[in-house]
Amino acid sequence: MPVHQHTADRRVVFQYLVPVHVEVEDGCVTCVTVIDETPVRDPVVVEGDATYLATAVAASDDGQPWPSWRFGY
Repeated sequence: MPVHQHTADRRVVFQYLVPVHVEVEDGCVTCVTVIDETPVRDPVVVEGDATYLATAVAASDDGQPWPSWRFGY
């Protein structure tokens, strides 16, 4: 059985612009669709280890399901 050395977790939070489809009826927003198949372009580090950014971007675009969506701050 291989023995793994414990390493510090690498964490980075990044953001990038994606297109959205917004539907408005009678002055009320009725639907917002995030077009999430958009490739990551020009990511900006928000917090964490910036040296991990390229690896984090690759992981976010490798076909794994995203765990959740959160809107707003």
